[in-house]
Amino acid sequence: MTEGNFVDYVKIHVTSGNGGKGSTHFHREKYITKGGPDGGDGGRGGHIIVRGDKNLWTLINFKYKRHFKAAHGEHGSKSRSTGADGEDLIIPVPLGTIVKDNETGEQIAEITSESDVIVVPGGMGGRGNWHFKSPTNQAPRYAQPGKEGADRDITLELKLLADVGLVGFPNAGKSTLLATLTSAKPKIADYPFTTLKPNLGIVENRDYTSFVMADIPGIIEGAAEGKGLGHYFLRHIERNSVLLYIVPADADDIKKQFSILNSELTRYNPELLDKNFMIGISKSDILDEELYVAIEDECKAVFDQIPFVIFSSVSQQGITTLKDKLWQLLND
Repeated sequence: MTEGNFVDYVKIHVTSGNGGKGSTHFHREKYITKGGPDGGDGGRGGHIIVRGDKNLWTLINFKYKRHFKAAHGEHGSKSRSTGADGEDLIIPVPLGTIVKDNETGEQIAEITSESDVIVVPGGMGGRGNWHFKSPTNQAPRYAQPGKEGADRDITLELKLLADVGLVGFPNAGKSTLLATLTSAKPKIADYPFTTLKPNLGIVENRDYTSFVMADIPGIIEGAAEGKGLGHYFLRHIERNSVLLYIVPADADDIKKQFSILNSELTRYNPELLDKNFMIGISKSDILDEELYVAIEDECKAVFDQIPFVIFSSVSQQGITTLKDKLWQLLND
């Protein structure tokens, strides 16, 4: 999905470097007319390396550049001198990026830390002629050519790493909550699909603790089959530790809306049911005292043991309780 500067899915072509040729040189000095073989080995071709970078949050760097090629290894030379290895090509990606082989669909790597993964190794350098000297062949005029590098088409797929993921229909109040709790500035307006890209923010909690919250684009019924924004946003929910379902207080049927949200996530990936979650009833500022009590009683009856909080991002009602309960779930 691409929107503005947020890019979370790209296909690129990578090529590692060729190994350098081995040398067929023979030792020569002023008073030595027939020195032995001393051809050095060729250098290794450059690797294609994917490196996690915590300072990146999108794959925007790949929007206009899709082909990457590492340097070739240098050839061997005299005096058994090995050629220099080709320079590795390092491709920085955001944490949470999955690397897949386009041809097989195989997952090559999952980048969750600032570490290196060799995606395509460089070609081996060829051995120089001094390796092939033997009692029956004192002057080998043969050296190995370097091995060629390899081509590979790969997919980079970003799944956001966040502690809490906000799940809800369009206009449920997710963006407003994120803007209230964090310094993030998501687009907020009263029309469907205001959020066309995931937004991240850091929520400051008690005792100098904090956690990361992600506002995921709104779900519609049938999202698991690709309707609306479909699987383009559902992939990000897989990485969240805790899910916060947001249902507005003015929803026609609170239980039904939660059931649809839960069903879409389950159909996309049943393992999402294993995550801790809670329910946030947003927009409590539109409720009078009688309606507030009625909704609270309804939630107690409908959700049974599921934790819930009624809150308002506008009036700040219930915000502290919401953060406390999310922190408790994160540490269960």
